[in-house]
Amino acid sequence: MKLLDKVAIVTGAMKGIGLAAAKQFVAEGAKVLLVDLDEAQLQAATNDLGSEQAAYVVADMSTPAGNAKMAKTAIERFGAIHIFFANAGLGGTPTKLLDLSEGDWDHIMNVNLKGVFLGMKATVPHIIQAGGGSVVVTSSMAGILGSPKASVYSASKHGVIGLVKSAAGEWARYNINVNTVNPGPIETDMVRDLEKSISASKPEVGRSFLEQRIPFRRYGQPEEVARLAVFLCEESSRYITGTVHRIDGGMSAY
Repeated sequence: MKLLDKVAIVTGAMKGIGLAAAKQFVAEGAKVLLVDLDEAQLQAATNDLGSEQAAYVVADMSTPAGNAKMAKTAIERFGAIHIFFANAGLGGTPTKLLDLSEGDWDHIMNVNLKGVFLGMKATVPHIIQAGGGSVVVTSSMAGILGSPKASVYSASKHGVIGLVKSAAGEWARYNINVNTVNPGPIETDMVRDLEKSISASKPEVGRSFLEQRIPFRRYGQPEEVARLAVFLCEESSRYITGTVHRIDGGMSAY
């Protein structure tokens, strides 16, 4: 149990990568606060993990109040914060850049980029107080490569990488490592939407198109991304910081 007695916060935790990560953190001995917007799903996930190891809070990561509520709940419930896994994010509707509205731009940026900034502001002072820890942020392969009809999503995920690299330099003195995980296609609702954007009438065509671009010829599983995120919070990864970790089945290798 490599994270025994550590306290982790996971955002976007009610399903997909976030829920898989929460389960993995608990398996490694951590206490976990799950954060998302749907109370029923959060409560079900928390009950499954066990009340001694997990708690939840409904909070909007795009707002200062939501992030303050998140940090306050973690401290009140578990007494400390050692790990912040900023996983909450939106894909948005595939839209050509010139057709993108300012409102859509702001909405996705507020969750995917500003939300990470606000989450760091709310949690890192507590991580410093605890003597150090880890921050992991879910970016995307769209944070490394361009993505037609996903300009705002790609821009937000590129921005996350710059934010993480800068934070890593600032917080190394506090024994905090800061990294990104950058998934390719993973078995999640977001990828279901991507399949439909490729072929609205036949999503299986979209899936086949994406799988053919992956050397392993399959999507990744949320648990595979979760294990990478958890590794970046373990003692064995303390010297890894400011780095971008692709987990895409080799999709970007060629």
